[in-house]
Amino acid sequence: MIIVENAVLSDDIKENFFVCDLEKCKGACCVEGDAGAPLDEDEIDELQKNYLAIQPYLSAEGIEVIEEQGVWVFDMDGEKGTATIGQNGACAFSLRDEKGILKCGIEQAYFDGKSTFRKPVSCHLYPIRITKYDQYDALNYDRWEICDAACVLGKTLGVPLYKFLKDALVRKYGEDWYRQLVEEIEGN
Repeated sequence: MIIVENAVLSDDIKENFFVCDLEKCKGACCVEGDAGAPLDEDEIDELQKNYLAIQPYLSAEGIEVIEEQGVWVFDMDGEKGTATIGQNGACAFSLRDEKGILKCGIEQAYFDGKSTFRKPVSCHLYPIRITKYDQYDALNYDRWEICDAACVLGKTLGVPLYKFLKDALVRKYGEDWYRQLVEEIEGN
């Protein structure tokens, strides 16, 4: 267990290797599962503010779902998240590229300078999932066979999970927090 400020991280985050391999998984994390991407309140505001800039990056089906249900919905656990196309289908904000790979329309708009919102932090941090408690956040590695190719590629390239997710961890907790994490894992 690794403790940095108000976050408790499983050792899996330092011990496992990971680099997304979209050519192999085809963006399965955008479609697999039983709900859309979890959203914080500030992310809902950002989605609403940036929706018109993001909309051209979405599929017709995604736009239809969002215009019918809104940029967020309550999932089966009563948590706020993105809507999905059909029951347990792809995230309404996903799009399929010319190679058949699902990508994030929110992130594509951001990379093109059209939106100020990158994507939900829950997606940016995947395969780490955060469980919030009163006094701390628990960060755990969510092992799933859809990411087996990412584990193989990460091991081949020698990239531990915490380094692969550096940008996402810095976005969530800040540069100083990430520096402390690296010190905890690698020593001074």
